[in-house]
Amino acid sequence: MAFESDGGASNPAHGQHGNGLDAHDRSVVCSGVRRKAVIAPRPPATAGRETSMKPRNPVSRRVFLSILGSASIAVGCARSESEAERATSKPGSANDTARRAPKKLSEIVIGFSQTGAESSWRVAHSKSVQEEAEKRKIQLLFADGQNVHNNQINAVNGFITKGVDIIVIAPQESLGWKPTLKEAKRAGIPVVLTSRGVDADEDLYETVLVADFVWEGRQAGEWLAKQTNGSARIIELVGTPAADVATMRKAGFAEAIAKHPDMKIIASQSGDFTRTKGKAVMETLLSAHKGEINAVYAHNDDMALGAIQAIEAAGLKPGKDILVVSVDAVKPAFEAMIEGKLNATVECSAVHGPLLFDTIEKIARGEKVPKRTIVPGKVFERDQAAALISTRPY
Repeated sequence: MAFESDGGASNPAHGQHGNGLDAHDRSVVCSGVRRKAVIAPRPPATAGRETSMKPRNPVSRRVFLSILGSASIAVGCARSESEAERATSKPGSANDTARRAPKKLSEIVIGFSQTGAESSWRVAHSKSVQEEAEKRKIQLLFADGQNVHNNQINAVNGFITKGVDIIVIAPQESLGWKPTLKEAKRAGIPVVLTSRGVDADEDLYETVLVADFVWEGRQAGEWLAKQTNGSARIIELVGTPAADVATMRKAGFAEAIAKHPDMKIIASQSGDFTRTKGKAVMETLLSAHKGEINAVYAHNDDMALGAIQAIEAAGLKPGKDILVVSVDAVKPAFEAMIEGKLNATVECSAVHGPLLFDTIEKIARGEKVPKRTIVPGKVFERDQAAALISTRPY
């Protein structure tokens, strides 16, 4: 028996005869949808044999097929309605999701989808998570998204298929995560976000471990306002546009300089958080705004270091002719401050491993965790760099 919705693809068995038997065609209604029950023609009897189930005359054969078709249709309707209910059902709140039984920490498997390795900060972030997993003897499946959003989506879907116990995501972009997070929820797999958030309902993940990105941008803006007495012509090197970190660092900086009418952003362009692109964008903007620029605000240290190379190539002195402030506080930034080329950096700690696994252990034990945990940071200036560089873990 085959089911086919009215208006669907045609079936060659409909209304045709083959092998000496006519096809029996009836219309039924399942869940308000008219369907056709099609009993396919039986194959011809083998030469010299007669099938024992064959009715003795056409009338009895038609009655027999009608009864069989009605019974099968009833079963088919019940199955179709059940499938429709599952397809249209919506996931409940996080508290409604079926939880797996708590496991020993040594038994859990974690799937970690990392953005990529686009910067010194990101490499340090991955290292912190991997080292902490090894220290606690917890199995970690690591997937490098290579800075491609769809790679991360595919990796997380793979973790769901494998049936890992907890999924950790450091998202490249904040958008496009809802369907995948819903699938994880249906599977009863808790999700933890680290380093960045996503644009999705909060009941689709357990918690997010992030820095206060608005605060970081605000600190950079306030530092620059103080150093320039509220008068600056600024180039802003933005991170990945679709990432919440870029949006928030931009908003915080704009908020700070809005208090100073003589502080203007004369150009704002994405450097995608990379040193190479930061340099290329800065070269273009220096050429386009020759003699106008006296400050650079970069959303991360790697773009700032690329901008410094471009400033030097243009025959200018970074840190003096053009002030440079950025975010992350990685060790190469401290080296640049010691050399007098970078003026200040706002810390965004990459060491998420210990806090992340403390959180994972609580989730594995069935404990509740805060929906949002802020990883604290501070501002480092050039005159502090020499004394503190040995303390920087990355």
